[in-house]
Amino acid sequence: VLAELIETFVLHLSESGSDCYFSMGKYEAMDADVKNESLSSVQQLGVEMTVRYGKYLNLLKENAENGLCFVLINCEKFLKQQQRTVSSSLRCLQECCAGYDWFASSAFLIMSGDGEKTLTFLQRFSRLLVSAFLWLPRLHRSMHLPTTTVESGIHPVYFYSAHHVEMLLKAELPLVFSAFHMSGFTPSQICLQWITQCFWNYMNWSDICHYIAVCVFMGPDYQIYMCISVFRHLQQDILKHTEA
Repeated sequence: VLAELIETFVLHLSESGSDCYFSMGKYEAMDADVKNESLSSVQQLGVEMTVRYGKYLNLLKENAENGLCFVLINCEKFLKQQQRTVSSSLRCLQECCAGYDWFASSAFLIMSGDGEKTLTFLQRFSRLLVSAFLWLPRLHRSMHLPTTTVESGIHPVYFYSAHHVEMLLKAELPLVFSAFHMSGFTPSQICLQWITQCFWNYMNWSDICHYIAVCVFMGPDYQIYMCISVFRHLQQDILKHTEA
């Protein structure tokens, strides 16, 4: 039900010129029968973890690896069309792919392992503003960003979403904010980790689905509210660790 709802919602928005912030461009998907050799070792490890998790949740069937590889390879090639060439010593800018794509993997699980449906959804989703915040590889070396921003190697989620989390945290949860300040570790660092991984390894699957759905339906600012609510939920544990 969630897959159909998100799919239909994104389809309607992507067909509305006023709701589209990015152009989709023309892209023909590669053959669905792709091999793992086309992926980096980090991506192959991510595929193994995703498929194992999907089977544990009873969302994926046997041979799901091929479908996920199909999605990841095509996403990489599709997004590469909208990347600029950057001359930088930063390792993160020397690759056309920024680590493992946790959002695409989440979409693959939501779509119950249907690779072609997932890829179609992601291509439509890439036209919407919320894709810049939920799908971090979307803006990796992107031509949609100023050159100085791209060359910094810092993703807009860090200086936008994570920055606003810190501002709200100071107002809403001053004790938690102080605890982070005393530790010398910033809330924005852990928020970037959560957001990059789509909260994998932090929330259970139903909550991850709620996070994605709420941000898609209500807007990217709900990503900030979600992080604040997690900090509120963890407040007692954070204060307890601070005292210890």
